[in-house]
Amino acid sequence: MALIKSISGIRGTIGGIPGDNLTPLDIVKFTAAYGTWLLQSSAQTEKKIKVVVGRDGRISGNMVKSIVNSTLSSLGIDVIDLDLSTTPTVEMAVKFLKADGGIILTASHNPKEWNALKLLNNKGEFISAEEGKLILSLAKKESFHFTEIDKLGIIDNNDLMLDEHIKAILNNPFVDTKSIGISNFKIVVDVVNSTGAIAVPKLLAALGADDVIVINSEVNGHFAHNPEPLPENLTELSREVKAHKADIGIAVDPDVDRLCFVCEDGSMFGEEYTLVAVADYLLSKKPGNTVSNMSSTRALKDITIKHGGEYFSSAVGEVNVVNKMKEVNAVIGGEGNGGIIIPDLHYGRDALIGIALFLSHLATSKKSAKQLRNTFPDYFISKNKVTLEQDVDVASVFEKIKSKYKSHPINTDDGLKIEFDNDWVHLRTSNTEPIIRIYAESNFETTADNIAMRLIKDIQESILQVV
Repeated sequence: MALIKSISGIRGTIGGIPGDNLTPLDIVKFTAAYGTWLLQSSAQTEKKIKVVVGRDGRISGNMVKSIVNSTLSSLGIDVIDLDLSTTPTVEMAVKFLKADGGIILTASHNPKEWNALKLLNNKGEFISAEEGKLILSLAKKESFHFTEIDKLGIIDNNDLMLDEHIKAILNNPFVDTKSIGISNFKIVVDVVNSTGAIAVPKLLAALGADDVIVINSEVNGHFAHNPEPLPENLTELSREVKAHKADIGIAVDPDVDRLCFVCEDGSMFGEEYTLVAVADYLLSKKPGNTVSNMSSTRALKDITIKHGGEYFSSAVGEVNVVNKMKEVNAVIGGEGNGGIIIPDLHYGRDALIGIALFLSHLATSKKSAKQLRNTFPDYFISKNKVTLEQDVDVASVFEKIKSKYKSHPINTDDGLKIEFDNDWVHLRTSNTEPIIRIYAESNFETTADNIAMRLIKDIQESILQVV
């Protein structure tokens, strides 16, 4: 059905025809290209290359992992297999184990038929766009040289990295385990049948939160609902929070790099406000700059200015946020989809450190989740998408829309962002799906929806004109 190659990795649906889907042949080809790139990058040294591999709980995960591990071994690369893990844990494991790279096998929020290879450098960060192009070029040329029998890589299992990850979180000076412990929070967690079932309860126990109810806890990849942590997919969590009279609900995506909360009355805290709340807490302890992508709420800018810092925006994509964070020495950054990046821990979206800092904020503020949410400025983002048929010339579509709104401020760093006084709309193609995303923000929910609907109509009309 789909094979997408981008800065977010190699992502596709399992089964089907090679080249059009993520088939075993495609998995071998792109893994071999990545391994070859690592070997070429270290050609001046004699040391053995070492790669960390981890996966989420998807049905195809074990199959994909076996192919990836064997392909790396056949190139002469040693593999450290974390098996069931989280994206941030794999990222940190690369640093903990002084590895040369890492591969995370997850399609993040995509449905169960999808999987992906997310590629890391030796810092445990996503490879750059330039490095990605080199790897795709190697894959296209199939420029691989597999090793002889005596030099095959060794595959070792390692189940200690989550503990190391949690230990690093507990050592963060702003994680207040004492306050969390005495708050006696009752927490409901939706782990959507993936590796959050392993990681989140273990973290909460380490933080001193003992009254925890976990739903969708079987790690089988048969997601109980659409795994993207959006309000329409969290109705069960909302019901359970109210039924158990819990203080907070926590939802993560299958690879535990996105995070959102449900208030004690079952209402949504708002995934856009995950980063805002954690930034509010962290900036009160450590003032500085912040970064989020262009599709994220302006509430982060308001909070940053309140604490005396400066806000910066980046193109969408974790690697772009990280690059901007490094450029401006940000103390926190992330994305409005509930992705939080704390550089003192590592440069990667990490729901686990997000949970620890959010609960610290909740405990020390002595507010309920609803009361805490009400302390932040109210903006409403309407999030929509238009599915693309094959061969749609998106560049021409955007040019037509740009011409229509030429009297308004327009930013073309990442698709089109159009400003309407205090409101905005951002149009961009997805890195992970064949769609155009349309995000619009306003102080009023109906205004945001209306702006989004107007632009969806413009996109549909423009597609018909360019076909």
